[in-house]
Amino acid sequence: MLKKLFLAALCFAAFAAHAAATDRLKTFIAATHSAQANFTQEVQDKNGKRIQSASGTMQFQRPGKFRWVYEKPYEQIIVGDGKKFWMYDVDLNQVTVKKLDAALGSSPAALLSGNNEIERDFALRNIENSDGLEWLQATPKSAESTFEKILMGFNGQSELVVMELHDAFGHRTELRFTGLKNNPSLPSQLFKFVPPKGADVLGE
Repeated sequence: MLKKLFLAALCFAAFAAHAAATDRLKTFIAATHSAQANFTQEVQDKNGKRIQSASGTMQFQRPGKFRWVYEKPYEQIIVGDGKKFWMYDVDLNQVTVKKLDAALGSSPAALLSGNNEIERDFALRNIENSDGLEWLQATPKSAESTFEKILMGFNGQSELVVMELHDAFGHRTELRFTGLKNNPSLPSQLFKFVPPKGADVLGE
């Protein structure tokens, strides 16, 4: 379950200054074609107790291509190649593969690497500023989404600093991004995945 929560994660960037948080997100979706950053991730249960933490690196290239590498506490690689979603658990030597659309749905990944029709899948609204950040809330319109709501906080430099993912089980997953680069040139090989020899492949 915790590893599935880690899939939640895909987003970051620089946005137009002096705009509402929802406008910044829309500007980002329209103008940002690729990004990369370091991230830390913490999962809390419904009582606020930390039950897992992780860190790693991420890159994405719209539409539909992304790569998340979890380095600690265990190695995991998540790749979207534009058509398929791949998740490789290094310790288990196990690969899970799905159609990309089925794997993403109304998820955080869809906010960044999907198409431009963001308000087709999410209801967006600005919420109260806190901790020196401007916040928006994205609520999936699909009843099949894993998440009840996704919060995004932007700093004074118009960068997305933190995401909070709230699921139906009361878990809160916090993602913090550092060293973010907007529209870098990324090699195409980043978004290709070939199952390692001997790995168990589950799914398609």
